[in-house]
Amino acid sequence: MDITTLNSGNTAWIMISTILVLLMSIPGIALFYGGLVRRKNILSIVMQTLFIVGIVSILWIAFGYSWAFDTSFAEEGNPLAFLMGGFDKAFLHGIDIHTLTTGNIPELVFVMFQCMFAIITPALILGAFAERIKFSGYIVFITLWVILAYFPMAHWVWGGGFLQQMGAIDFAGGTVVHINAGISALVMAVMLGKRMDYRIGHPITPHNVTYVFMGTSFLWLGWFGFNAGSGLAADGLAANAFLVTHIATAMAAITWMVMDWICNKKPTTIGACTGAVAGLVAITPAAGTVDLLGAFFIGIITPIICFFMVAVVKPHFKYDDALDAFGVHGIGGIIGSVLTGVFATQFITGEGGVQGALYGDWHQLWVQVFTTVISIVFSAVITYILFKVVDATIGLRVDKRVEEEGLDIYEHGESAYGH
Repeated sequence: MDITTLNSGNTAWIMISTILVLLMSIPGIALFYGGLVRRKNILSIVMQTLFIVGIVSILWIAFGYSWAFDTSFAEEGNPLAFLMGGFDKAFLHGIDIHTLTTGNIPELVFVMFQCMFAIITPALILGAFAERIKFSGYIVFITLWVILAYFPMAHWVWGGGFLQQMGAIDFAGGTVVHINAGISALVMAVMLGKRMDYRIGHPITPHNVTYVFMGTSFLWLGWFGFNAGSGLAADGLAANAFLVTHIATAMAAITWMVMDWICNKKPTTIGACTGAVAGLVAITPAAGTVDLLGAFFIGIITPIICFFMVAVVKPHFKYDDALDAFGVHGIGGIIGSVLTGVFATQFITGEGGVQGALYGDWHQLWVQVFTTVISIVFSAVITYILFKVVDATIGLRVDKRVEEEGLDIYEHGESAYGH
């Protein structure tokens, strides 16, 4: 492809998409998770999210982008090429305002677009250990996690690594973002332990459901940039990603609402919001390869399984995934990644393009399953090791008094609503 002439339409769209993806973290995740916790802990969520935006942006420019998307190690035959792309583009070396990349957009725009994905991923994990993690330990853990879990996975799936070479489909982050974050969330929730007042059958009441709705709204809006921007062009593929993202999310919100109504006798706002997020998560890896049929079924299947994980599996195994980061993002990512291998169609990918098991290509399904398993194992192992190291050196769990009185006052010296 000729990438010598800048395409202003594509450039404008990816710049807008970049802004939309940032909206998913601040204010999206901050409001969504912040509303779900108790009023004494909302600022801890806000601070954790804001810290991620700052530190990940710096790490990404310093060496993260080069780690994920450079190709120098592979070209040199460096054995580390399996794990990383190289460091020739560290601090964006060699990239100027005239350097173009896929879609005939400035590479600087692509750097920023991918930076927002690196930001949102660790932000998703926050929901698992909400209300009980020490900010100092959190800083070290999340910084190391981004370097050792996110950067390698981004390279494997998007930067020319072995999973991409195998033909794994992850259009916008089912494995790199949602499985990676969701599995880490589960490991953290289990190893950190339950909140002091966590009781099975007695959910801790969110302090501001309106914030949850507002956060969901920003996530839904931002996800159009997340998915429709991932083709790096303003074209028909982006239009399809736009459409299927919306329809799968709408289906998932309604499906969860109905299940809530049947099982709990009332359709709840939090339930509908959770269903919408589950739909957004699951359509993410598939948005560039499925049509409306795939969107409908992904939007129906995903909330049913996620609802079961949240309402049945979590209480049964008694782990405190506080805000269901694993139950929604981890499980939703797994379902979406696998169903991509079922519903991918040449109606979208074009003649000779990939297609799923529904259309006779079982190979793609097995590639998706393998990629999903690799993502689960890698994320779990890295998170386990990092937890052990950080907990042994700095500590990750706050003291009982801090947890009882609230992280906002003890950790940050502030109160969201006055004293």
